Amino acid sequence: MTTSTAGPAHLKRILDLRLLILFGLTFVGPTAPFPMFGIVSNMSHGHMALAYALAMVCMSLTAFSYGRMATVFPTAGSAYTYAQQTLHPLVGFLAGWVMLLDYVLIPLMSVIYLALTAQRFFPAVPHPVWLTLFSLSITVMNLFGLRVANRVNFAMTAIMMGVVVWFVAMAVRALHGGIGAGVLLSTRPFYDPATFSLGRVISATSVAAYSYLGFDGISTLAEDARDPKRDIGRATVLVCLCCGFLFILQAYLGQLAWPDFTTYPNTETAFLDVSLRVGGQQLMLFVSVALVVAGVASAVTGQASASRLLYGMGRDRLLPSLFAYIHPKYSTPTYGVLLMGAVTLGCAFLLSFQLAAEAINFGALLGFMCVNLSVISRFYVHDRQRTGWKFVSNLALPALGFAVCLLIFVNLSRTATVIGSVWITTGLAYIGLRTRGFRSSVPIPSFTD
Repeated sequence: MTTSTAGPAHLKRILDLRLLILFGLTFVGPTAPFPMFGIVSNMSHGHMALAYALAMVCMSLTAFSYGRMATVFPTAGSAYTYAQQTLHPLVGFLAGWVMLLDYVLIPLMSVIYLALTAQRFFPAVPHPVWLTLFSLSITVMNLFGLRVANRVNFAMTAIMMGVVVWFVAMAVRALHGGIGAGVLLSTRPFYDPATFSLGRVISATSVAAYSYLGFDGISTLAEDARDPKRDIGRATVLVCLCCGFLFILQAYLGQLAWPDFTTYPNTETAFLDVSLRVGGQQLMLFVSVALVVAGVASAVTGQASASRLLYGMGRDRLLPSLFAYIHPKYSTPTYGVLLMGAVTLGCAFLLSFQLAAEAINFGALLGFMCVNLSVISRFYVHDRQRTGWKFVSNLALPALGFAVCLLIFVNLSRTATVIGSVWITTGLAYIGLRTRGFRSSVPIPSFTD
């Protein structure tokens, strides 16, 4: 009888800076403003470009905080690990718990949207069949590891970027030809004194922030990255800035092409009408294809991030240890992927796209606030790095990031608040049972590099 001396399987460090950025771009999606165009434009009273610019500032500040924390905690737990190690074990658990809601809803929304879109093209196929097909396909891709997922990501991101470039070119040509506002340079998408309302812009910013969700998922790949201390922070900030530029450009050109936000034939599909105006039926068709591709890409990357968050919490004994299992061949957290696939499929039959969309920012913003506070706690309070630039990077910037996230958070819809509160209550009940009514301490591992 022979005894194996091999240790447990671990995530393999196969991702360099380029692949981390690709993952982030795919997760966020270069076409993210397409389905949100009419909604954000209407909410902001024609100031969609301004709403996306403000959301980029908020997300970039938080992205910087993610990068700071990744230099000292390069593990798969993301916001959960940061808050656990710097604030309090219970706060860490709750940060992971609310971020898990975010990562569950992203692939769920994508699968619902994909099924609805596919049924429009193929109405003879029942809706439940599409839900099952997309859920299983996405789960299988993640089970075969990031090497397979990255090949898919590259193809999908190329398609989405191609459609964005095509739209920009057609919009510039259309505006130059007198369509819409008939000008290429205007301040109206950022400030129109006739319709400007700060309250409406802030409310629209809380919805626009949804388009950026996914940049934080890069930090869940810290144990898949070759040099996480250097590359996680860089990739997170670069993805946020790159997407911000693309989103603002799309919003700017789209609003100039269709200046009157009150005349969209259908608010939820307004971007299709804008693309039809500037590029005809052919562009509108490819925009529709890009929306389907974006849904698949977001679901794949969202499920990958969720499974790695489960891996981190399972390894730390906050969740059942089976989630800490790594497949020895494919280097994937198998049971986390399977659970996320089952949850996505099950909830897709129970929840609507709108309900999931309203709830998604709740967990993300709470997690972002915890990450910003973690920077202050670790570097400014604990390490006492308070002079010169360190004062700015360790206190001023994360405090501003926290404040902006809080401002957006208090403007979330009542539906989002109710769903998020139920989720937190469930998490508290679970950890209460886990610690026998909080009589024992919340499990916290000793961190080592």
